[in-house]
Amino acid sequence: MHKAGFVNIVGNPNVGKSTLMNRLVGERISIATFKAQTTRHRIMGIVNTEDTQIVFSDTPGVLKPNYKLQESMLAFSESALADADVLLYVTDVVEKPEKNKEFLDKVQKLDIPILLLINKIDESSQTVVAQLVERWHELLPKAEILPISAKNKFGIDPLLRRIKELLPESPPFFDKDQWTDKPARFFVSEIIREKILLYYDKEIPYSVEVKVEEFKEKDNSIHIRVIIFVERESQKGIIIGHQGVALKKVSTESRRALERFFGKSIYLETFVKVDKDWRSSARELDSFGYNPK
Repeated sequence: MHKAGFVNIVGNPNVGKSTLMNRLVGERISIATFKAQTTRHRIMGIVNTEDTQIVFSDTPGVLKPNYKLQESMLAFSESALADADVLLYVTDVVEKPEKNKEFLDKVQKLDIPILLLINKIDESSQTVVAQLVERWHELLPKAEILPISAKNKFGIDPLLRRIKELLPESPPFFDKDQWTDKPARFFVSEIIREKILLYYDKEIPYSVEVKVEEFKEKDNSIHIRVIIFVERESQKGIIIGHQGVALKKVSTESRRALERFFGKSIYLETFVKVDKDWRSSARELDSFGYNPK
């Protein structure tokens, strides 16, 4: 008997969805930083054993959209409700359970197993966690509630066991040696975007998109050329920095991370271009892969 299914991870921004995804999949698939709205796409990570295939899906944090990019991000999150065999709804010990009631109402109507994960329990007390369990039980009575700490790996093994129990009988959806649905270029842009998120302040990271123009792989090396798009000339100046120092730092950090990720030496070229209001242009968003088909 072989089991397989889609296990989709949803929740509000900054509750630890990407850290959880990386723990479950065992690969550093989703970039996880301390900034909200880090994940912009729906990213699949595939866990294969002899008799199971779990297709995990990390999604952007649920938010009320202010521009077209955020509309696409919300659409990725809502699409995860439509095709899940098991839903992981992630919250944490500081989030108010009533936050984003509209999305919760959609979750409540689902007729699939829902595991509600209260993350970051290492940052709280048993009393607070017990109170949260009670409150969540009132809000989502159909959900099984599991306290976890994704960062410290607490509760991850029991969670994986429970997911396997809940999976339907099915042949695998992907080849057994496949671990994600995304191409190599996607991870290049994500890794560079992570370094930008860590290195620059305020609105700069959210105005940035990274596009891989060239990816030439040889036996021991990869030649990569990327363009960092920003919305304004002033942002271009900040990304490049005085005498190019800031861009050089991001490029160096990115190259090291890419070498770790691919296990090959990387030659990385980075350029910065202005693309006015790309976050609000349907055509540009489509070209960056934000059309949640």
